[in-house]
Amino acid sequence: MEARDVVWDGVTQPGVFEKETEIARNALAEAAKAHQWGSVLALLREHPDWVNASRPGGSSLFAPLHQAAYGPAPVEVVEALLELGAFRTLQNARGERPVDVADRRDHRHLCQALTPVFLRQVPTGILLKLQAQFHSVIRGRIDEPFPEHKLRLPELEPLLELRVPKMWFPVPGMYGGFSYQLIGDGVDATLVSESWCRIAGGSGQRHEITTIGNTLVAEGFV
Repeated sequence: MEARDVVWDGVTQPGVFEKETEIARNALAEAAKAHQWGSVLALLREHPDWVNASRPGGSSLFAPLHQAAYGPAPVEVVEALLELGAFRTLQNARGERPVDVADRRDHRHLCQALTPVFLRQVPTGILLKLQAQFHSVIRGRIDEPFPEHKLRLPELEPLLELRVPKMWFPVPGMYGGFSYQLIGDGVDATLVSESWCRIAGGSGQRHEITTIGNTLVAEGFV
């Protein structure tokens, strides 16, 4: 999972990608909703960055692992999705993680596999404050140039599942995005964000983010 950049897929709207890509993403969502796990896994092996994606234009924000919890899918399918990089902590539109969906549906045999495994500990309040500051940095860079995309901004809890707590958030139309990494544990945790647009020389910005603010510490790189 972590041999490649781990991606936060923030696309929620149709019409963002080329037609062929959008057809494939919708096919993934349809296969997951229909519990066609062979098709789901085949599509995800071809497009592993979509493992935490929801249907463009959909309202439920169900990723494949939510659908597997809802199904229910066989435990082997859940394990395959986790191996491909599915986040146990990803929330749907109701705020449910996959384990919460399985519990609500009384699919208790999946709960052990779906229960989040945290490789580092950061208090929830600290993480949410860091997240709010990070979102402020993102909006400062993209709200004016790219307001139509209505992106789902990164949630930081999935970082706690990763051996290397670092992700890439691509922004459609920006030809770039945000690389962000959690530094440290506990109440002293901070976040470092680097962002750039590949079509604009010198567009790079590096921010150091704490619970009380964010600081631009470098700019001008690409």
